[in-house]
Amino acid sequence: MSTGIVVEESFCFKEETQLTVLKTSHFFPGDGFTVYDTKGKVIFRVDSYGPDSRLKDELVLMDVSGKYLLTVRRKRPSLHQRWNGFLGERCDGQKPIFSVRRSSIIGRSSMTVEVYGNPNEEYLIEGSFPQRCCTFYNTGSTNESKESVAKIRRKVDSSTNVVLGKDVFSHL
Repeated sequence: MSTGIVVEESFCFKEETQLTVLKTSHFFPGDGFTVYDTKGKVIFRVDSYGPDSRLKDELVLMDVSGKYLLTVRRKRPSLHQRWNGFLGERCDGQKPIFSVRRSSIIGRSSMTVEVYGNPNEEYLIEGSFPQRCCTFYNTGSTNESKESVAKIRRKVDSSTNVVLGKDVFSHL
């Protein structure tokens, strides 16, 4: 099943591509990440914002120049810990293009990503992001199977086969 282009085609890869994600601050939890390609070129930045320094209510995905590509904002109140995604910099009255929510309100569960405007496009995220080990599945197709479309894993130094810390991870 093909998926629609959300931001722009230049950010779509024709084949499986490994990206490295590095936490930008070691002193403040959740402050942000920088995403690199295999040649060390910065592709994206992710920064978190919120009215309270402890509660990060908004994540912004930016290109290398700082242009807002997506804004993801926590919906309050929400039983399923829902986040809504907006194209570019979020404006008042703007409708979300997708939402992410916990699949169940009980215990630790998977996350469901619903893309608005395309009823056949839905994703499931299984695993643990804090442990840097999760898989993204396309579940929007009409058959019952789920297709793996991305994985997050802790990065392994290829020269020493040592698993790096949780602040450096790979996205496939």
